[in-house]
Amino acid sequence: MKVLLTGYSGQLGKALIDSKPKNIGLICPSRKELDLADFDSCFNIVIKNKPDWIINAGAFTNVDQAEINRELTLAVNSNCLVAFCKALKITGGKLMQISTDYVFDGEEKKPYKVNQKKSPINFYGYSKALAEDHILNFFGDQKKYLIIRTSWVLSATGNNFLKKIISLHAENKKIRVISDQFGSITSTSTLANACWKSILYFSKDEYNHKRNSILHFTDQGETSWYELAKVIGRIALDQGILLKSAFVEPITSNEYKSIAKRPKYSVLDCSQTYKDLNLKPINWITSIEDIIKKIK
Repeated sequence: MKVLLTGYSGQLGKALIDSKPKNIGLICPSRKELDLADFDSCFNIVIKNKPDWIINAGAFTNVDQAEINRELTLAVNSNCLVAFCKALKITGGKLMQISTDYVFDGEEKKPYKVNQKKSPINFYGYSKALAEDHILNFFGDQKKYLIIRTSWVLSATGNNFLKKIISLHAENKKIRVISDQFGSITSTSTLANACWKSILYFSKDEYNHKRNSILHFTDQGETSWYELAKVIGRIALDQGILLKSAFVEPITSNEYKSIAKRPKYSVLDCSQTYKDLNLKPINWITSIEDIIKKIK
């Protein structure tokens, strides 16, 4: 099976490469070979390579900068999907789109199900919701795509909340972290495993007829950014990554100045995904422990 992976140098891309099944031939184009902001570049790479699958893990993910650089955000996060879908109509391959909890507005009090109405409150979420719409408009009821929504993605590499918080713990006596936004963390290693397992299940005819085309996947449990920052500090201290941890002060979203609004509650209901893929949920604290162990 031949798989074209976008965003191979990102934190999820690296985890997908590290966990690649033996029967997968992976194509990882560089930025020179594939510009996600360029329609022709996206279309031509699919026509040239004729992959069985595209895993679109590349994206413009800076939520605040997305509000400023809207044209670029739309090109990278949404318009590239039109090119991929048009090319796949010709080559016959399938598409896996990595999406986000930010397609929802965060006004719910219980985890979001896959069929709930999308209502993003920032431009990043809008661009990812629009990408989903492009895919649905192109493929409709055809079993040609998977959309995996995830949230609060963390790893031992790259630029993410966990790495930033460890640095802040090391450099400060006190840090202030938002306590009124709630979600679920996702380790790139567990997410990558879910992606590969989804593709393998999707390829089975008996699964093809009954499976959902939109999946939710995160690690188990929910937390706030504030609680997460405290747990990261404690575990990093226990594992010797930190010599000291800072005092974590809770603050409200209104006290933290940011360009883009964030959902107050964006926990995803992943129960059906765990069942369909026969996956054992991993508690989010266990995932944090595993991630910090990998930090060098």
